[in-house]
Amino acid sequence: MNTAMTTTAFELEGHRIVKTFGVVRGIIVRSRSIFGTIGAGLQTLVGGNISIFTDLCEQTRRDALERMLEHANALGANAVIGLRYDATEIMQGVTEVLCYGTAVLVEAAPAA
Repeated sequence: MNTAMTTTAFELEGHRIVKTFGVVRGIIVRSRSIFGTIGAGLQTLVGGNISIFTDLCEQTRRDALERMLEHANALGANAVIGLRYDATEIMQGVTEVLCYGTAVLVEAAPAA
């Protein structure tokens, strides 16, 4: 499934919903490595963007999105609406990232 067929809105512009499959999700649980933690600690001394953590967060969100799209595709959906992310620290240094939305089957809306 193409990420262009996802939206945080509850409709996909230029398409109409034909069928709704329900909630789909992708979950990733990640921890920081000791080396990443040390590197990030050193970056905090300088201040500004902590690129080690930024990169980890971006990759984790991408992975959660990919898992959610796989879940939607397995149900027969070709789009996901109402896309959201959530994160929870499970224990110190271990975070769950959840990507979820509503899987739908859409088709191009007729021209007006």
